[in-house]
Formats: sequence, structure tokens, C-alpha cells
Amino acid sequence: MRTLLNLIWLVLAGFWLAVGYAIAGIICCILIVTIPFGIASFRIAGYTLWPFGRTIVDKRSAGAGSVLGNIIWVIFAGWWLALGHLTTGIALCISIIGIPLGIANFKLIPISLLPLGKDIVPTEQVFGAR
Repeated sequence: MRTLLNLIWLVLAGFWLAVGYAIAGIICCILIVTIPFGIASFRIAGYTLWPFGRTIVDKRSAGAGSVLGNIIWVIFAGWWLALGHLTTGIALCISIIGIPLGIANFKLIPISLLPLGKDIVPTEQVFGAR
């Protein structure tokens, strides 16, 4: 089921959202100071291509640098990426088949706003640790 949802996701939303993250990553990597934001953006681009079967967890080692970086990220890139998830999620929820994909889009909004201090891990790894 996961593979089927990921394939439908890739066609309907994942590719275009990943392109948005890749563009944000390229822009961030142009300047040396913003390379950590570019790396985070490329990491999330991979997650938006194939989200089902993976989840987001907080990094234990994240500190004040992540908080400051997230504030800067929201101001310059996070808000329009979150807006892309919101509009795509609403559009997908119009049809019954698209509702799970729309919900997945809404779940991506927090990481699009605050990407630093987060890890993307397989779902089995999170539930196996509990």
C-alpha cells in the first residue's frame, strides 16, 4: 500500500514539491553562509518525493543554532514552501482518492517551516524503538 501511495503521490504532488525544495536548496547553496539551509532543503526534497513509510523526529543534539536557523528559514523560504503544501493539500482533498495525499501534505507543513533540528527516519525505526 505504501508503494502505491508513494507512486500516486509522486505523480500528483511529490515531483513539483520536490522541485520547489530543490530550487530553494540551490538558492541557499549559492551563498556559503546559507549552505546548511540548502542541505536541509535537499533532504526534505527527497522526503517529499517518497514520504509514505518515513516520518520526522526531533534530533536530540539540536540546540540554539537550530532555533536561530529555523527563524531565518521561516522568514526567507519556509513560508512559501508551507504555502505550497497547504494549497496542494487543499487541492488533493477535493477528491476522495486524494484525501490521504492531502493529509500527507498537511503533515509536511511543520518540517517545511522548521526543517533544522529534525531527522527523517523510516517509520519502522520509530515504532520499533517504543
